[in-house]
Amino acid sequence: MLSKVPIDLSSIKKEDLDKEILRAAIIAELDAINVYEEMAGLVTNEDVRTILLDVAREEKTHIGEFQTLLMELDPEHGPELEAGKEEVEEELGRK
Repeated sequence: MLSKVPIDLSSIKKEDLDKEILRAAIIAELDAINVYEEMAGLVTNEDVRTILLDVAREEKTHIGEFQTLLMELDPEHGPELEAGKEEVEEELGRK
């Protein structure tokens, strides 16, 4: 993505704007994680690799922050995340 909002925010209803911005922020963090981890796999300097992977981990924290807010703003989000977790557990025989 590299600094481009993946949706046209001008077409979003005002009451949904905050939720859509949070979703776009989550997408941006996922993109950043992918970029940092890919670069970490390519570098030859171990110090650079260490820092790239550390920053990637921090992006995962940011996703958690955005998810938390999204669950507050979108009442369906939390229960659907839990339903997805349960489906995975069932499919993998962990439940």
